[in-house]
Amino acid sequence: MSNTIFKGIATALITPFQADGSVDFEAYGRIIDWQIESGIDALVSCGTSGENPTLSDEEHQEVLRFAVERTAKRVPLIAGTGSNDTRHAIEMTKFACSIGADAVLVVTPYYNKATQNGLVRSFGAIADASTVPVIVYNVPSRTGCGIQPATYAKLAEHPMIQAIKEANGSISSVVETMSLVKGKLDLYSGNDDQIVPIMAMGGLGCISVLSNVMPKETCEIAKRFFAGDVAGAAELQMRYLPLINALFCEVNPIPAKAAMAAMGLCEDVLRLPLTPMESANRERLLNCMRKEGLIQ
Repeated sequence: MSNTIFKGIATALITPFQADGSVDFEAYGRIIDWQIESGIDALVSCGTSGENPTLSDEEHQEVLRFAVERTAKRVPLIAGTGSNDTRHAIEMTKFACSIGADAVLVVTPYYNKATQNGLVRSFGAIADASTVPVIVYNVPSRTGCGIQPATYAKLAEHPMIQAIKEANGSISSVVETMSLVKGKLDLYSGNDDQIVPIMAMGGLGCISVLSNVMPKETCEIAKRFFAGDVAGAAELQMRYLPLINALFCEVNPIPAKAAMAAMGLCEDVLRLPLTPMESANRERLLNCMRKEGLIQ
């Protein structure tokens, strides 16, 4: 597509909190700088990994504004603006556009869910209000609401809906989707264990949790693939699989925050209902990190 937002890897950033639960903007700035210095292709602020459901509207806007300003157009900054209330998603999308976000990431409505027709109307209304590209985010395991391939074909007709973050786990569904959208939507994996398979179906990369802790190494997967070294990309995909699985052995971003805290990047502080990682899972995660040389 002519309006491709990024090609490669975008990090679904965590939102660091201080011990008292407030947003740790100092740590957030360091993380953003480190990500960009490590060669990341784009950043996502206030997505699922950023614990956006627990941010007040004021905090959500403060975090987005900070991320846009700190990124300073060094890489595309994608703002998470989704909600199960379409009106709220529209307002957050308008705000993200007003502060200079390069795109918005909009998840399917959760809890109240929607029919496929409701998804088309909801995403359409949000896209109507946006002045930047919209990435629709499909993660039915978390929302209870999935986008069907035929629905993607309808969404592809909207000029502002330009990409998909697909995390439904089904490669067969991705194949059908790509056959129906006929190149009108860019595709990104929403699952780190499917970066190479999704790119093999024409995907342009991944919106990644793994890259919170390994930005350079995760980018190398995409670089190898797009350079024609598919076998090399697949080798890395398989090498990092134990760490990827450990990062998802509890609800994201619980393990990601534990990993980043172990690396000294932030405090291991989450907001309820998320709680610190259980000891056995933590040790599994730390062992995987030691094998990759991320910690001692």
